[in-house]
Amino acid sequence: MEDDDRTASLMTPARLAQLQERPKQAASPAAWLDQLATDAGSGHVRRLLDLRKTLEAQVRERGYAGVRQALEALEVQVSQLDFSLLERKGWLARATGKGKQEAAGFVAQAGRIQRAGEDLQDEAKALAKRLQAQAGAGDRVLLEFDVETKAIEKIVEQGARWLQDMRNQLKVREAAGGDAAALKAMQEDSARCELLVGRLKVLRGATSAAHQAAERCRAAGDDRAALLERLQQLLQDECTAWQQAAGPITEAARAGGVAGADVEAAQRAGVDLQSALRQAVEDCDQLASCEEALAGEIAAVQEPLQAAA
Repeated sequence: MEDDDRTASLMTPARLAQLQERPKQAASPAAWLDQLATDAGSGHVRRLLDLRKTLEAQVRERGYAGVRQALEALEVQVSQLDFSLLERKGWLARATGKGKQEAAGFVAQAGRIQRAGEDLQDEAKALAKRLQAQAGAGDRVLLEFDVETKAIEKIVEQGARWLQDMRNQLKVREAAGGDAAALKAMQEDSARCELLVGRLKVLRGATSAAHQAAERCRAAGDDRAALLERLQQLLQDECTAWQQAAGPITEAARAGGVAGADVEAAQRAGVDLQSALRQAVEDCDQLASCEEALAGEIAAVQEPLQAAA
């Protein structure tokens, strides 16, 4: 398709008005049907083929490995935190300094958790920024995808009206009869009608596949937004609760004393955090699987579009 045609495809009112305009009376219905039956809407279909490739590429370039690895890394660090290092030690441990060494070990473990949490926060922010940019590009492609699809639907509507008009005319002509030349013309027009039926069927298949792909793309956008929201909630709720519970006992460990109640609160917060992290990993895996399936569905649109090109 020429660049001017592609630009015009985005001018929805003008394009639709052009599609709704009936041919002039001087135009040959037979010639119009010949053209319509062979390549009606082919320019729009070719543009849809280009857009389909872009949509598939956009879906396949989305990745969640970074944030998934950060979630797993934090879960591992939390699971390895050894609260037994904070147990009260006997006089021998105090005399040899073993208690201080174990407390320092706990502080080091808590520090690794803190750094892993910061890494997760960075990955979540990077993912949100990346998905936001990709969403803008995807929305623009989907907008043009919809415009081209609607243009084909208008052509199908117009073709169906012409087909009905031609069939009505054939009935009148058949009833009137005529010579051999008239009979031959009617047979040719009847054959054109059958060709047009096939063309309209192919175009309907193309638009149906295009619609389904576009709807799935929009639904996937909602799923991505939901994942970002869950990650943000995890950072604000479970991670914050862990920091609030573990912070005081970490500072107390540095000073050489820990209250039992504070340890229990941190243990509970750690369990909750691990559970939330594991669920977030599952969410990432599920979304990645859905993205792969979506890419396959978009790839499958190639066949009906190619048939109509």
